[in-house]
Amino acid sequence: MITTQTPAARTEAAFPAADRITTALAGALVAASIAVGAALNLSGAPVQAQTAPLFALWHPHLGVGTPAALAVAAAAVLHGPRLAAILPWRRLLAAGYATSVLWTLSLAMIDGWRLGLAGRLTAQAEYLTEVPAVTDIPAMLAGFTGRILDFQPDSWTTHVSGHPPGALLVFVWLDRIGLGGGGPAALACVLIGALATVAVPVTLRALGREDAARVAVPFAALLPGAVWIGASADGLFAGLTSTALALLALALTSRRRAPAVCFALAAGALLAFACYLSYGLVLLAPLVAAVLSAAWRRGAAGPVLATALAAGLAVVVAFTAAGFWWLDGYHLVVQRYYQGIAAERAYGYWAWANLAAFLLSAGPVAAVIGRRAVVALRHDRAAHVLLPLAALVAVAAADLSGLSKAEVERIWLPFAVWLPAGAALLPAGSRRGWLAAGAVTALTVNHLLLTIW
Repeated sequence: MITTQTPAARTEAAFPAADRITTALAGALVAASIAVGAALNLSGAPVQAQTAPLFALWHPHLGVGTPAALAVAAAAVLHGPRLAAILPWRRLLAAGYATSVLWTLSLAMIDGWRLGLAGRLTAQAEYLTEVPAVTDIPAMLAGFTGRILDFQPDSWTTHVSGHPPGALLVFVWLDRIGLGGGGPAALACVLIGALATVAVPVTLRALGREDAARVAVPFAALLPGAVWIGASADGLFAGLTSTALALLALALTSRRRAPAVCFALAAGALLAFACYLSYGLVLLAPLVAAVLSAAWRRGAAGPVLATALAAGLAVVVAFTAAGFWWLDGYHLVVQRYYQGIAAERAYGYWAWANLAAFLLSAGPVAAVIGRRAVVALRHDRAAHVLLPLAALVAVAAADLSGLSKAEVERIWLPFAVWLPAGAALLPAGSRRGWLAAGAVTALTVNHLLLTIW
């Protein structure tokens, strides 16, 4: 007997009631954050963000990147899931990376070359304003903490003071190899940030879930957070840290000793260096734990982890020997944070509005993936369940810290890129719809607002 589903039954299978309720609640959170933020700004109790919950300016516009962005989105939505299922693995990764780069660049070019890319990292508050004065790297490291606090003649600019010296070092190194200036630095952020589209599926495959890895590729490539990956240092951080986690997964699951040792050394060094890119990246710990948990069940060896720890310790020793003690920097940054605009941002609003900003960066599907991962955890501890949950734990910890009031749409990019790891939890019939929703989110944000960074 042949049976066919009615349209209503197909809709219920693809978008069950629990998913619809979760989406409605997420939408209500975003709408409430917009309404309350606007009301507070108009009432004399401003939240210090004109377009809260995002840090941007109201600026409806089209740009030269608009046609390309629409074309990339349409192609990824229409063909991404099918190609992800059938392409050979390496070709799939190459296609995903290329799509991510094109998506990020086309979104940035909606604002034009100068506003969208070349001028992003040259603003007064940014890293590149400090690069020309760094003629002696050891001296810069030794004196770094002395210039963190504001209201002194040689205080670092906002972004340099708000991060450990590794962030500034990256742009100094780019300058030293001939990639100085706003344009090359912005393109470096885009190209490195897009590595997350490779790193997330590589991690899933290494941990035994190639099926989930293939489903994740279109979602990672079409991430709404690409609005901020192109071009911000936080996009670069997302690419580097996701690569470090992929290397750790490869190290823990490799059956050959030499590659495992190489992967472990690289992973340990990059993960430790991440803590010198941003103080908040210590919150990668839940993601590291998720990789370890998934790998250990597959018979991973302890010596590989010891190798990674040794490499990480070497990075810490190098920075400390150069004169930068991480804890001193952190305590001074907390003081600097409240010397600036953060002191005027009400935690009572941003504690929940931050989550709305994160949803706009990670995409509407993030809430559904999170709910499904929580449910799946009862009977499944595989990587595609653990990784998105670990990212949400990191976000919750960052939010509760009170040191992330606004601008989290870019600050939390290193966590947002891991939500697509759970895309396989979605019903197959809903995946194109969720891809389209994410693309529409990014296109709407980039065409209605002028993001600050």
